[in-house]
Amino acid sequence: MPMYQFEAMDRTGQEIRDVIDAPSEEEAQNTIRQMGYFVTKLSLKKGVAAKAVVGQKRKRPFAMGGAKTKHICTFTRQLSILQDAGLPILRSLKILENNSKPGKLKNALMDVCDEIETGSTLSESMSKCPKVFNRLYVNMVKAGEAGGALETILQRLAEFLERSESLKRKVKGAMIYPVAVVFVATAILAGIMFFIVPTFKKMFDEFELKLPAPTQLLMAMSDYVVNYFWLMILLPVCVWLVGKIVRKFKHGRMGFDMFIIKVPIFGGLVEKNILARTTRTLGTLVTSGVPILEAINITRETSGNAMFERIFSKVNDAIREGDVIAKPMKENSIPGFHPLALFYWAWMGAFPGIMVLSVALTAGRGISSQAGSKGLKKGAKAAGNSLPEVGLGILIAGVVACCLMYLMKMKSRVIDDLVVNMVDVGEETGELDTMLYKIADNYDEEVSVMTEGLTKLIEPLLIVFLGVAVGFIVISLFMPLISLITSLSGAK
Repeated sequence: MPMYQFEAMDRTGQEIRDVIDAPSEEEAQNTIRQMGYFVTKLSLKKGVAAKAVVGQKRKRPFAMGGAKTKHICTFTRQLSILQDAGLPILRSLKILENNSKPGKLKNALMDVCDEIETGSTLSESMSKCPKVFNRLYVNMVKAGEAGGALETILQRLAEFLERSESLKRKVKGAMIYPVAVVFVATAILAGIMFFIVPTFKKMFDEFELKLPAPTQLLMAMSDYVVNYFWLMILLPVCVWLVGKIVRKFKHGRMGFDMFIIKVPIFGGLVEKNILARTTRTLGTLVTSGVPILEAINITRETSGNAMFERIFSKVNDAIREGDVIAKPMKENSIPGFHPLALFYWAWMGAFPGIMVLSVALTAGRGISSQAGSKGLKKGAKAAGNSLPEVGLGILIAGVVACCLMYLMKMKSRVIDDLVVNMVDVGEETGELDTMLYKIADNYDEEVSVMTEGLTKLIEPLLIVFLGVAVGFIVISLFMPLISLITSLSGAK
């Protein structure tokens, strides 16, 4: 018969620790209650439980990927409700495990249940499933266990995860329409370049027309798309892979993260989103009773940005030396110069010029190969000389402009005075968690407003771009046609 070890309180409030033999956990609880005790903790004796678990290891369904944040939010909310109703933790977990769909979360719950049956605590069990329950989650549960308010901590954790998931959904939802428009516009322009422009080019060659500069440029772009379409697919993939590899190294990650939080338009959105997430994380941990040094370490690890990790590391060091949070947070929030960050800015400025140069080189080769056509001889010289000069000018101007922009932005702080002052007030009044929540709410609202504003700005810009692109194509194709019709009418 299984042996259970329990902690209970008698009618006088004295703590009792003992072991009891019972066929099941429910029977053990009933027996302890009949003895006149109130159960506070009940688990299988470790040695006995380990043997039972080894002998009855349940099969885990195959699952790919990780657990979705949405599912973890739902699980946390349901677990807090069950704990508030007074159910034993093991029974609550088994109920939720049975109701879960096959996946990483269900497998993790099965592992947690097995660990609890061996005598481990909930936080210890969850720490062995780091891909589902991260360090933030585990430490909050641990604080709830230590303070005897697990249901309250789970409610706070559920609210925190729901707010984070809500913000993420807002940003993703706002980007659906612009992404769809870009995809459709790209498909339309690619279709025109692949199928329509080459037909007109063939017709112009047969009539040996002298093509104007816009038409020459359009033909060069069409040749580039038709002959090097694979490069247009391969280049973004290569850039993404190189970025992933560079971010594996400490300095590479720091340079990229410094670049991404200062990049025009989207940098402010990324920066405010990180501030909202980190301040809410720190506020939730402080409210839950997690020690401040541990809370700052967890916030640093969950920030997702090397620049903010550096700031929280400096704050941690300052607190160890007896300092407050606000002062080191202000002093270390200036990014400063980083060579790899400068490289990313230079590459961003060079990209348009590189694209124009590649089109120019394609135009020179394509037109030179058709130089037997009288109408193209003069156009070949114009396309071969002017386009590379324009491309080189755009490249140099772009690199210089972006490098100057970086030198101006590298001294601007990523944590502004509002955050520093509110943290300072929170420390002085003893309401740091309240101030951190207010900061998070403020930046959540700013992110929501910025996302909505960017969406409204991007929509007309995309429509204008598509209209200009289609108008350029139509004008470039009709200019030679008008010349052809005029010459034929004069001949008649």
